[in-house]
Amino acid sequence: MSQQTTEHLSTPRHVDVIIVGAGLSGVAAGYYLQAKCPGKSYMILEGREALGGTWDLFRYPGIRSDSDMYTLGYSFRPWLDAKAIADGASILEYVRATAQEFGIDRKIQFQHRVLAAAWSSVDSTWTLDVEQGAQREPMRFTCNFLFTCSGYYDYAGGYKPDFPSIEKFAGQVIHPQKWPADFDCTGKRVVVIGSGATAVTLVPALAARASHVTMLQRSPSYIVSLPSKDAFADRVRASLPPKLAHGLVRWRNVLLGLFFYTQMRRRPVQAKARIIGMIRKQLGPDYDVATHFTPNYNPWDQRLCLVPDADLFRALRAGNAEVVTDLIECFTETGIRLRSGREIDADIVVTATGLQLQLLGGMQISVDGKPVDFGKTTAYRGLMYSDVPNLATAFGYTNASWTLKCELSCAYVCRLLNYMDNRGYAACTPRKQGALGEHPLLDFNSGYVQRSISLFPRQGNKRPWRVYQNYVVDRMNFQMSRINDGSMEFTKREGLRKRG
Repeated sequence: MSQQTTEHLSTPRHVDVIIVGAGLSGVAAGYYLQAKCPGKSYMILEGREALGGTWDLFRYPGIRSDSDMYTLGYSFRPWLDAKAIADGASILEYVRATAQEFGIDRKIQFQHRVLAAAWSSVDSTWTLDVEQGAQREPMRFTCNFLFTCSGYYDYAGGYKPDFPSIEKFAGQVIHPQKWPADFDCTGKRVVVIGSGATAVTLVPALAARASHVTMLQRSPSYIVSLPSKDAFADRVRASLPPKLAHGLVRWRNVLLGLFFYTQMRRRPVQAKARIIGMIRKQLGPDYDVATHFTPNYNPWDQRLCLVPDADLFRALRAGNAEVVTDLIECFTETGIRLRSGREIDADIVVTATGLQLQLLGGMQISVDGKPVDFGKTTAYRGLMYSDVPNLATAFGYTNASWTLKCELSCAYVCRLLNYMDNRGYAACTPRKQGALGEHPLLDFNSGYVQRSISLFPRQGNKRPWRVYQNYVVDRMNFQMSRINDGSMEFTKREGLRKRG
């Protein structure tokens, strides 16, 4: 081990708060710390070479938001682009410009991958083991509070089912999470395996150049078409200052989204009929909507797929694309053989088969030398963990824009830090009291959730242990509820404890 490396490990750099991840959430966390905790020092550790998170990682054709940018964008920096449903490149530029405008980019340490974090109750400090750069040089950092903003899926790779005989296929196989920079499908036959948001995004984008695109699905998803431009937002922005207009449109979209979500959950039969009816209107009376666009579950048992300006349906009507609902028997040299006996010829197969969930970016967490099994913890306010001190995670909503919940989480962490400073506390630890009930953190039956949900914390059946998929309720809870709510144990450096 070199002398420089030894120095990195023996004299770790210390800041008050370390943020892990420089994506949409990490930039928000940096903004709120600067705005609400100006006396706190912080840094952002990012494992990749660039900021942007999801929007820098995914480069497949047509990538776009599946939420409107007035809610996916930050409340503190208005979205000024004409499109409400924006493409990935525009979102990435927006995140980068936000980081630059507020000086957050100067706080980022790139190519710093956090492997492990160990809490010491004696010192009230986290010690982080980090690999730096392509050479994976070991480094060590310490902080008083750890805020993870790395999302909940594995950046190293997506989910790949074990398709029979896939090695026989002579064409190209691509996963959307590893999209090749030199990709060209001009004049080629493409099969996209999947029925989720990635698949419905890819199909119309590929159909513009490929000779033909087939979306091959085991079962359908709910798909809803919305305009890519928001006419109401355009009218408001034409007459009001940008920040005021952004806030007004944001709240309007929040409340509309919450209303429609609530109505769908309360009246699933009617909601299903309405969604399927809209698809029939798009594709015409002769299209087999019952087979290809009628899911066997209720709306919002899985996340709805959004297609802007009906682009998927336009591609299907034009004949450039088709949907096939069947099971894969095996791959052949020239394509895929289905259980029905049909064979689909292909030059390129895209496995849009979903994500691999991963908590805290895969880092190993320990408290006073004992590894933490997060599957046995309970989520506190949806952002901290029972019996784990001074650690918070930014999670978004499953039924609305990620950023809505992320910003609430960031603001709450700042409230918590200021509360502790004002009272001389060094540590805060959520502690369960009595029976809370146990329910999955994510109440979704999607495959990517069910494959890994056991690794995630549980949630309780009452505040502050219940996770609400409701921005209005969360906003009141996060901003108005007491910090000393009886479930948080506060500790001073000398070891004196106070509950609440």
